[in-house]
Amino acid sequence: MTMFHLFGLRALVWIALSLSLLLSAAAQLGEDRAAQIAAALREQQFDKALGMLRVALQQSPASTDLWTMQGVAYAAVNHKKEGLHSFRRALKLAPDNVAALQGAAQIEYDEGDAAGIPDLEHLLMLRPNDLTSHGMLAVLEYQQGNCAAAVVHFDRAADLFESRLPALHAYGICLAKVRQFDNAAAVFKKSLALNPDDRRERQVLASVQLIAHHPEQAIATLDPVLHERLDASTLELASAAYEDAHDTDKAVEALRQAILLRPENVGLYVDFAALSATHQSFEVGINVVNDGLALQPKAAPLYFARGVLYVQLAEYEKAQADFDKAYDLDPSQSLSVAAQGLAAVQQNDLAHALAGVEAKLVRMPGDPILLYLRADILAQQGPAAGSAEFRTAMSSAKDSVRLRPTLSPARAVLAKLYLQNGQFAEAAEQCRKALEIDPKDQSAVYHLILALRKSDRQGEIPELLKHLAALRQQATNVEREQYRYKLVEGDPEPH
Repeated sequence: MTMFHLFGLRALVWIALSLSLLLSAAAQLGEDRAAQIAAALREQQFDKALGMLRVALQQSPASTDLWTMQGVAYAAVNHKKEGLHSFRRALKLAPDNVAALQGAAQIEYDEGDAAGIPDLEHLLMLRPNDLTSHGMLAVLEYQQGNCAAAVVHFDRAADLFESRLPALHAYGICLAKVRQFDNAAAVFKKSLALNPDDRRERQVLASVQLIAHHPEQAIATLDPVLHERLDASTLELASAAYEDAHDTDKAVEALRQAILLRPENVGLYVDFAALSATHQSFEVGINVVNDGLALQPKAAPLYFARGVLYVQLAEYEKAQADFDKAYDLDPSQSLSVAAQGLAAVQQNDLAHALAGVEAKLVRMPGDPILLYLRADILAQQGPAAGSAEFRTAMSSAKDSVRLRPTLSPARAVLAKLYLQNGQFAEAAEQCRKALEIDPKDQSAVYHLILALRKSDRQGEIPELLKHLAALRQQATNVEREQYRYKLVEGDPEPH
């Protein structure tokens, strides 16, 4: 059952009630033709009804009832476009025609068309307590990503969703997105009750309970499957729940089991490193990350994770080497959110991403964001210092900073280019200015460390490495939280 048809049965009954009133009214008119059309519709002789309606509408083109009946007949034979047109003609004549509003809304709802939202809102102005209108509007708002609006209607129509899994999921997801985590958990509990043997349902509920900071509830949710055939994702959630509940021994054991089951999952080693750092077990964490690197020697997150642990042991040269390796393996770490998004749209094809930026710059040559993006993408392509591409990147970064001095990512890119050009003092200056604007700019911290290596101020580097390690740890925590959100929203892939 698709989301569009969650309310299919109730909506048809809903329209039928209004249609019954409409047909009764037509019969009461005493007109033979109207009575015959009404009879044909009641007997589901839709082709016959359509034939009579064409003649009737030629004689009475301003009859809202006839247009509405034609809309019903067309919808019944799955001619939705013609049905919607008929309902629209009826509404033009009588905007408050309930049957026509319901017919139009049903067609648009079945198609997942946001155009149904105004029709449903109009219906609710006329009938504020109509649960089906609330339910359909909730689903359409959810499909448009308007969870704040959707939740209001989900709440009003909650009784409609008790046995409908897709609707319960939509309801729960929207509650989570508006940060009503306890209410979301309550909805997902109903979902799990409908399908108690579904392991993924348990994971989703446990994820919401963890986000809501109820680890004991998450453990209770997962407990029935922790004694059966285990899988890595369940164990990973259980580990997080145990740790949040201050049962570190079980957290460690669950994560170790997860790694044994999915040794190729980089995220599990990163989680173990974070757990080790929290409990000052740095050497243990390094050993586990080393196991991961033996299997995944090109995994940038593992080098970042090990670098963080080395910082805690004051082994700064090893930390620097790991951070350098991580940035070499994953240059996108220096991209801003905006540039990452653009690259993602182009499937990480920097040439196409650059072409898109260049096309926009033709129309807006003085846009600091576009100038920054051009500099950033060019820098990712690794142009040789002194090349035409390098000069373009440098001038674009400088122009971006000149036009918008508070654009921290542009300063970070300019610093990177200065480093490549051997202008270490200038690079350090740009990094410091970037960090004044955004103290959490990891790229600026990293490039400041690189610049200071070439200066007489290397004594600052250990503190900067500590700062970078703290930022990486914070980023890891955010990524884990985002992963739980993705699990709730329906992305079961391991991070």
